[in-house]
Amino acid sequence: MSRSALVENVTAMLEDAGFLVSDRCAIRPKSFDVAARRSKDTVLLKMLVNIDAFDGPTGAEMRRLGTYLGATPLVVGLRTRDEELKPGVVYFRHGVPVLSPDTAMDLFLEEVPPLIYAAPGGLYVNIDSQVLVDAREDRDWSLGRLAQELGVSRRTVSKYEDGMNASVEVAAELEDVFDAPLTSPVEVLDGAGEVREGDPTPEDPAADPDDEPVIAVLTRVGYDVHPTDRAPFKAVGEAERTNTASMLTGHSSFDRTAEKRARIMSSVGAVTRTRSVYVVDRATRDNVEGTALVEREEIARVEDADDLRDLIQDRVDTDVEEPA
Repeated sequence: MSRSALVENVTAMLEDAGFLVSDRCAIRPKSFDVAARRSKDTVLLKMLVNIDAFDGPTGAEMRRLGTYLGATPLVVGLRTRDEELKPGVVYFRHGVPVLSPDTAMDLFLEEVPPLIYAAPGGLYVNIDSQVLVDAREDRDWSLGRLAQELGVSRRTVSKYEDGMNASVEVAAELEDVFDAPLTSPVEVLDGAGEVREGDPTPEDPAADPDDEPVIAVLTRVGYDVHPTDRAPFKAVGEAERTNTASMLTGHSSFDRTAEKRARIMSSVGAVTRTRSVYVVDRATRDNVEGTALVEREEIARVEDADDLRDLIQDRVDTDVEEPA
């Protein structure tokens, strides 16, 4: 299967599952292919035939964008260099969960989350520690008795009951001993933080010097501005200090590439509930499908967040829900 076919198939599956899906980010450089939202779940998805092509800088960008846009970064892929991805298993690359198409279909269409994740040394599951404790105590077994049944140390059993995850083989043996399910799903849409390494959000890249005047204005009026280096927009402005919607921003001369970027920004903004504005030297129209076009001199005169909001609303026909 080609990458284009994979993107089309995953997009169609998301739409069948009731997601609002953005246009494909068919512009380089790019860290994600589409954004999608259903109810409170928002995801940024990258589709790859071989997940070994997913590099560290792309993973860092997706994780940053996930933090700033309230979304879960995900990769859907077919194989690694050595083997096809197993169904029902969550893999990780550079801190981002990776699913096979079958696993993604189970998660999004059937709403059945995966139980197994891959980590150095093999395949593992989350043991529901309280269920395990209850099952052992219902049998009136000591830690030592259960350890003997499993052929492990008493300390290892104690760690399982304290929340340590287990290999698939040990989990299967535990469930066979107690004749009951003891595992809990991997919370992929929460970033799978319970099993992946708890790395902090990677630091922002340096801003393009040409974008610094725009970033300075947004910062002055109360936005926390995060530059990007692999997205169709130049920066994300978080609006925690302004009580307005967050914002995707672009900046360049207005040509066909800028128009394409602005169109993608509108589509992604509709999914992530963000405004989008593209700063140009000279605007020949008000907006591109909802992304406001604002001239550099205009944005330089903005004094506060309300001014900026009014300027954008004057250019677009649609509104964005403001935070409560």
